[in-house]
Amino acid sequence: MSETRTVGPARSLSGEITVPGDKSISHRSIMLGSLARGTTLVRGFLHGEDNHATLNAFRGMGITIDELKGGDLRIDGKGLHGLAEPGDVIDCGNSGTTIRLMTGLLSGQNFFSVLSGDRYLRKRPMKRVLGPLTAMGARIWGRGGGELAPLAISGGTLKSTEYVSPISSAQVKSAILLAGLYADGVTTVREPHLSRDHSERMLRYFGADVRPFDGGVSVAAQPTLEGREVFVPGDISSAAFYMVAALIVPGAELLIRNVGVNPTRSGIIDILQEMGGSLELLNQRELSGEPVADILVRSSTLTGIEIGGSVVPRAIDEFPVVSVAASFAEGTTIIRDARELRVKETDRIAAMVNELGALGGRVEARDDGMVIQGGESLAGGTVHSHGDHRIAMSMAIAALRARGEVTIDDTACTATSFPDFWSLLDQVCC
Repeated sequence: MSETRTVGPARSLSGEITVPGDKSISHRSIMLGSLARGTTLVRGFLHGEDNHATLNAFRGMGITIDELKGGDLRIDGKGLHGLAEPGDVIDCGNSGTTIRLMTGLLSGQNFFSVLSGDRYLRKRPMKRVLGPLTAMGARIWGRGGGELAPLAISGGTLKSTEYVSPISSAQVKSAILLAGLYADGVTTVREPHLSRDHSERMLRYFGADVRPFDGGVSVAAQPTLEGREVFVPGDISSAAFYMVAALIVPGAELLIRNVGVNPTRSGIIDILQEMGGSLELLNQRELSGEPVADILVRSSTLTGIEIGGSVVPRAIDEFPVVSVAASFAEGTTIIRDARELRVKETDRIAAMVNELGALGGRVEARDDGMVIQGGESLAGGTVHSHGDHRIAMSMAIAALRARGEVTIDDTACTATSFPDFWSLLDQVCC
């Protein structure tokens, strides 16, 4: 159901918050907990729509997953070959992670399955995953010659591969690594820049033989995975909205606790610090193989910079809110090497150019990024989310510093990754 929300300028912003659990890690905890032998306990699981799509998919393949007090999960894993053929189409909702990773995982099963999703997911490109999986022997069919879901998978025997990916994508890499668990040897993925490595870390944590190297990673086939206790840190992609909010609202100071600061995901911190943002990492530690810290953010004067190269895959989901920060920075910000933004839940380059422009922002689209002229330039107005949770939340953050109220349509999509976003925003604004 579509919702509309109006957000006004904030006088200040302060407090101490905890953001929801990491979406990427939550997905993988369900997948690997189901493929492990014995019980896996997941602490801090993100109960968002995307993750529930993965949870329901594995329940549909015979895995018992119980919700405990406080929202934690208990998964009774059945081992690498314990999944059962689903009795219906698996609905991946809006989740690209669910459909792409499960395409790899299901390619090695001894049964037939079909993956589909909502109208947005059915427009997203799938051949980037089907290509390497087909080379491993997977039998997969989809609309548009395999480019679009629904995807029909006839699982079976796979052969190992050494795949050189033309793009840095954790979803592509993870799909191949999960298929590699069912192959006949060692599967290797190379990529231009290191993409997020949650799959590698969690596979190793559950007992797989994973070997990262400069430029890629390998996984050995047929491991014995053992159930573990998984602590899911706060999602840095969710924390990013509040980082930018605290940086652009005058006099703000905010402490965000228990945030995952995996170096393959922390590009947002590097970008904001290079822009002059005051972000301090406190109480740094490691939980379940993932680095975690508290982040103290203070209002800052930001400066435009050029963003490209290896930092891009480390911050790919945060660029909508980075473009908001750039709109209030002094000078020009150039974002390049980020063409991947065009094939997310929506074309995020076009969406942010249109919506920031609707508020008076000076943003120019480029094929692989944006050029943003900063300054006190955003006014009130009406903007569209395009059904994309990150666009909706980014425009809410822009509204905190706009010169008038901003009305955002179709905001129900924020439940995809951050169900409590709006209540938390009310909590910290004053």
